[in-house]
Amino acid sequence: MAHDRAGLISPSTRSSQRRPGRAGRIGLLVAAVVPLGFLLLFFGWPVAAIVLRGLGEGGLGETLLDVRTWRIVGFTLGQAALATLVAVVAGMPVAYVLSRLDLPGRGLIRVLVTVPFVLPTVVVGIAFRALFGDGSVLAIVLANAFFNIAVVVRTVGGLWSHLDRRAEDAARALGASRLRAFTSVTLPALRPALGSAAAVVFLFCSTSFGVVLVLGGARFRTLETEIYLRTVQLLDLSGAAALSLIQLVAVVAALAAGGMARRRRETALRLSPAVNSARKPVGGDWWVVGAALTVLIGLLIPVGTLLIRSVSTSQGFGLAGYRALTGEPENGTLAVSAWDAASNSLRAATDATVLAMIFGVLAAIVLARTRRRGIAQLLDGVLMLPLGVSAVTVGFGYLVTLGALPDELRGSPVLVPFVQALVITPLVIRILLPVMRAVDDRLRQAAASLGASPWRVWREVDLPVAARSLITSAAFGFVVALGEFGATSFLVRAETMTLPVAVARLISRPGELNTLTAYAACTMLMLVTAAAVVLVERIRVSGGSDTMGEF
Repeated sequence: MAHDRAGLISPSTRSSQRRPGRAGRIGLLVAAVVPLGFLLLFFGWPVAAIVLRGLGEGGLGETLLDVRTWRIVGFTLGQAALATLVAVVAGMPVAYVLSRLDLPGRGLIRVLVTVPFVLPTVVVGIAFRALFGDGSVLAIVLANAFFNIAVVVRTVGGLWSHLDRRAEDAARALGASRLRAFTSVTLPALRPALGSAAAVVFLFCSTSFGVVLVLGGARFRTLETEIYLRTVQLLDLSGAAALSLIQLVAVVAALAAGGMARRRRETALRLSPAVNSARKPVGGDWWVVGAALTVLIGLLIPVGTLLIRSVSTSQGFGLAGYRALTGEPENGTLAVSAWDAASNSLRAATDATVLAMIFGVLAAIVLARTRRRGIAQLLDGVLMLPLGVSAVTVGFGYLVTLGALPDELRGSPVLVPFVQALVITPLVIRILLPVMRAVDDRLRQAAASLGASPWRVWREVDLPVAARSLITSAAFGFVVALGEFGATSFLVRAETMTLPVAVARLISRPGELNTLTAYAACTMLMLVTAAAVVLVERIRVSGGSDTMGEF
C-alpha cells in the first residue's frame, strides 16, 4: 500500500480530476477581468484624464506657487486630523462596551453607531447646519467625526474582542492601576487596529465633500470643495485639474499607509485567539459605559435637531415641507418635484446596487481564492482605490472625458448608476471578503473533484455561507448609493436630478418652504438609512456573527 496510488487511477480519470483545476483558474481569470475592466473604464480613464490635464496645461506649477493653494491644503489636512482625533477618542469607549461588556441593548448601540456612517453627506451637513447655524470649523470637524465613529468602533472593537483579558488582569494583580494596565498592556495590543482606523478616518475626512460644501460655503474650503467650485462656478478647468492631481497624490499616500495598517491589524487578528471575553460591568466599567452613552447622545442630537427643524415653520409646527415633497417645484427652484427626484434616486441606487453586487462578488471570489499573497494584496489595493480617491475628482474626470463619448451617452441617465456603483463596490468587497476567505477550501476541492463546475461549487459551497453578508452588502450599498452626492452632482441633468442633489440646491436658495422641503427630504433619507441598518442588525443577530466585515 506504500506505492503511488496514482497508478491505480486510469489516465482518463486523472484527466477529469485535473480539468476542474484548469476550469477554476480560467473562471478566476474571467471573474477578475470583469471588475478590473469596469474599474479601468469608469475610474482609471477619468482619473488619468485629470492627471494628464493637470500636467499638460501648465496649471500645476502656477497652482503649486499659489499661497491660497497651500492654505486650502493646510485647512484640508488640519480639519481631517482634528476630526480623526475626535472620532478615535469618541469611538474607544463605545468599542470597549460592545467588545468587552455584556449589556442589554447592544444591538441598538450598533445601529445608533452605524447609521451615521451610511447617512448621505448632504444630510449630515444640513443636520449640523440646523444645529450650529452658519458654518464653522467646529461644525465641520464634529460632522466629519460624526460620520466616522463607526469606523473606529468596528475596527478597534473587532480586535479588542479577540484580546485575552488575562494579560490585563495579571498587570492589575501586580499592582498596576486600571489606567496603567490599559496603557501598558491593552493599548499596545490595539495599536494595529487604531492605526488602521485612524488612517481610514483621516482619508474619509480629508475627502469629505457634502459636509464641507454645506457647512463651509465660501469661508472654509477644502481641496474637495475647491475643485468643485472652480469647475462649476469659475470654469477654471486647468486649476481644478491641478488641484485634483495634488489631492490624488495625497490620497494614494494615505491609501498606502492605510493598507499597511490594515495588514498589521489582520495579522494581529490571526495571531489573537477567538475568545468571548464579554462580561457584566463592574467597578470602573460604569465610567466607560457613561462615556459611551454620552457619545451616543451626542450622535442623536444632530438627528433630533433635523427632525424638529423639518416640522418647524414660522407659524409653529407643521408639515409644509413634507407636503412639498409631493408637489410641483416652487418658483422655478428645481426643474423636477422632490418626489420625482426621490424616484430618480431610488432607480439609480437600485441599478447601482445590482452592478456593484456583480462586480463586488466577482472581485471577492478572486481575492479569496488567489493563492499568491502578493498578487492578492496588489489586486485588493487596486480595487480599493475608488474608496479613497475623491468622488469630486472622479466626477470632474467624467466631465473631461465625456467629449469622447457619443452624443446620446453624454447626458444619459445610465452613467449615474455606474458612477454610484464605482463608489459602493469597494464597500461590497470589504463586507464579503472576510466571509469568502473563511470558507474551507477543502469543501470546494471536494465538490470540484466530484465534477462540479466552478459555478456550482460557488452556489453549493460559498453561497450558503455568504448569504447573510450578501444581503448586508446589498443593503449598505443601496443606502450609500442613495445618498451619493459628489460624483453624481457632475452628471445629473435637470430631468434626472437625484434627491441629494435636489436637497443641496434647495438649501442654497432663499425661502422658508425651500428650507423645510430640504429638511423633510433629509429626514426621509435618514429614515431609509436607519431602516437598512436595522435590517442588517437583525441579519447579524440571526446569523450569530458580525456581518459588517472590515472597513
